[in-house]
Amino acid sequence: MPKFLTIGYGDEAGYNRTPAAVRDAAHAHDAKLREQGALIGIAGKPVQVRNPKAEGLETTEGPFMSSSLPVAGFAVLEADDLDAAIALVSKTPCAVAFGVVEVWPLELPP
Repeated sequence: MPKFLTIGYGDEAGYNRTPAAVRDAAHAHDAKLREQGALIGIAGKPVQVRNPKAEGLETTEGPFMSSSLPVAGFAVLEADDLDAAIALVSKTPCAVAFGVVEVWPLELPP
């Protein structure tokens, strides 16, 4: 079954202005996805890693990407196709609490 990487963006202000019942349903939906095998996690503090020409490791604290909303979490899930993956994430906390979720098809190398 195809796998999808999702990136959820959202902030506390959007979360707090979402009705509690909607938030609770979204968290219950995430719990169901976990039970079905999805790997879901909250974003920690990122570190950028570079190793130009494999001659010297360089690390920088902080994100490389920038967005109007902070990265809130990630998931790897299975779905029949992109439309099914979109339907699954449409009920997650970031999607319902004034955030956004990116869905990336995870293509494995040959």
